[in-house]
Amino acid sequence: MSPLDVRARGTAPPAEAGTFLGRATGWILLAGGSVGALAAFALILDRIALLEDPEFVPACSIDPVLSCGSIMSSPQSEVFGFPNPLIGLLAFPVVATLGAAVVGGVALPRWMWLGLQVGATAGVLFVHWLIAQSLYVIGALCPYCMAVWVVTITVFWYTTLHNLGRGPAGSRLAGYHGAVLAVWLVAVATLVAVRFWPYWTGLLP
Repeated sequence: MSPLDVRARGTAPPAEAGTFLGRATGWILLAGGSVGALAAFALILDRIALLEDPEFVPACSIDPVLSCGSIMSSPQSEVFGFPNPLIGLLAFPVVATLGAAVVGGVALPRWMWLGLQVGATAGVLFVHWLIAQSLYVIGALCPYCMAVWVVTITVFWYTTLHNLGRGPAGSRLAGYHGAVLAVWLVAVATLVAVRFWPYWTGLLP
């Protein structure tokens, strides 16, 4: 079946539905949105429990460094006047839904991809601000938050690659899509390791 025949039936060929990286982009959005939504939901449940009982210790509060409680009780956890995870609880299901549509072969309109780009860009900027706050101001890490960091960076990267399309920049970056993402995540992990290295090495006998 030719692309014209497919369009005549009101659908798009797989290459268009899944972008130049194929439907992998859709799977990334679906998986990332799902993981992000679950992490945000877990954070909301712990936040509610903490409000009900100030002595409550979240399951992800393991030691002085891996301490969700320290993050939740900080001003940075309510930047806009409400718990930050509410943003994820609203945004990530949308990302997952769009990903499911792409996986199913739906060609999303351009405005949807651009809207996703705006949201992903705002999200990745916000996440990097939170990373800096977590490492250098609060001095603690939240495992659920770190899952959101990874998801947000990944969603932003592949959304950007899709919107760059098959142009020179997009094609060039697409050839290194995995390497760029790996370097980005390793850089964040290195910042985390360096920041808390004295504490972790102090635990060694």
